[in-house]
Amino acid sequence: MAKNFELEGTLKVINEIQTFASGFSKREFVVEVADGNYPQMIKFECVKEKTALTDGLNTDDQVKVTFDIRGNEYNGRYYVNLNAWKLEKVGGGSAAPADGGFSDQIAPPSHLNEPPGGHGQEADDDIPF
Repeated sequence: MAKNFELEGTLKVINEIQTFASGFSKREFVVEVADGNYPQMIKFECVKEKTALTDGLNTDDQVKVTFDIRGNEYNGRYYVNLNAWKLEKVGGGSAAPADGGFSDQIAPPSHLNEPPGGHGQEADDDIPF
């Protein structure tokens, strides 16, 4: 049901990681997007291990953000968050991975590519694990 969105712009602000008493952590960053005469400043947040998305990036870098929209209600007020889960530097040379060290194409462990029973042999039982 969740839809993914992408947006390209200039990284303008990278806030410090916020850690709460519950152990939850988040980091907010702002991307400026050209919109005619009035550029838009769009605030994103990344949570938990995704707070590392901005590592290796600097303000004024051109970036592409992949995100989804999250909303919730608290005490009769409604909140919307743009939840970033991928951040890439665009244009220019390559930099340190901007996706928290994860590759776009993460291969499964090699043993998962083998049929049950391993090494191309059929399993003697029908248990799927």
